[in-house]
Amino acid sequence: MADRQAELLMGNLLFLIGLPFTIGPQKTLVFFARRQKLRGTAAFAFGILLIQLGYSLIGFFVELYGIMVLFGEFLSTVAGFAANIPIVGPYIARALDWAGARRNEELPV
Repeated sequence: MADRQAELLMGNLLFLIGLPFTIGPQKTLVFFARRQKLRGTAAFAFGILLIQLGYSLIGFFVELYGIMVLFGEFLSTVAGFAANIPIVGPYIARALDWAGARRNEELPV
């Protein structure tokens, strides 16, 4: 149980350090502080707190909810990209269409 807690905390730390290096510190703060993203930011932070307090499984699911709220609108773009991967792309597209996860009208291209 302690190993899982340590791994989750390390992953959170690397995510929180890596995001500002990827998009910049100011854009990171603006992203997490947007009014539409406050629920996701609070859930993600509360999930980290739960993991630190030793409630790894509950904290993981709270964090997962926060990440879905924060990055949910980006998932359709990722799905569109994955559907265009050579060889496996048609299979991914078929699975996404079956799951109802791919909506072409939301893709920026």
